[in-house]
Amino acid sequence: MTVASKVGYRAWVWVTVFVFCVGCGSESADQGIAEDVYEQRDTSTDGGTGRIYMNREIADVMKSEHGAIWLERPTRDTEELPSRLLQVLELNQANVVADIGAGTGFLTFRLARLVPSGRVLAIEVQQAMLDTIRTRMQRDNVRNIQLVLGSPENPALPPSSVDLALIVSSYHEFSHPREMLTNIYAGLKEGGRLVIVEYRGEDETIAAPRVHRMTEDQIRTELDASGFRWRDTFDVLPQQHIVVFEKPVSTQEGS
Repeated sequence: MTVASKVGYRAWVWVTVFVFCVGCGSESADQGIAEDVYEQRDTSTDGGTGRIYMNREIADVMKSEHGAIWLERPTRDTEELPSRLLQVLELNQANVVADIGAGTGFLTFRLARLVPSGRVLAIEVQQAMLDTIRTRMQRDNVRNIQLVLGSPENPALPPSSVDLALIVSSYHEFSHPREMLTNIYAGLKEGGRLVIVEYRGEDETIAAPRVHRMTEDQIRTELDASGFRWRDTFDVLPQQHIVVFEKPVSTQEGS
């Protein structure tokens, strides 16, 4: 499998299947977002779509029949060092966490162990992935994971319900990043965090195509435009940024 396939598989389901938001319990926050925030250009970029958002070309999805096997490959722990990522998240046992683009549950089950009194929302747009997670939940008797079927525009988070949302190596391929961020913002509690993990665009030694990497500056520019406040950046992973944002706590004057 090519490096591009490895980088891209985790999020390809977010743009290959469009499923309307179900069970979100409120009107979608993406209504009123104009399509003219995007621009379509001819492109010859390796892995690019020609769809431009805030001067960034959105990456094409990289499909692979071996994708599920790759997501659970035995070497993933040593290649990506997920234990370092989980440590940075600083979760408490009662947190509600959204794993957006959960795939086969590689991180979902690790997150569930960290929040035994809380809950992990496994967000996917492909029912087959959720079915895979459900099978493992039943096998291992895991009760604090909730399966959520979303869409490429809306992860279907209940309003103001999530302490932390996590997107790993997927955001750069979202076909509608503005809508997704708007809906994630609505789903976070005040002071809740959104953590973006992406291959470093500044590092030309990383084998992934440029369009499948993002600089910290670009990530921060796009998240700032959607109302998120940057909190911290951690470069403790071999090839990826961990960029942490929060939903600001509103202040009421005169109270």
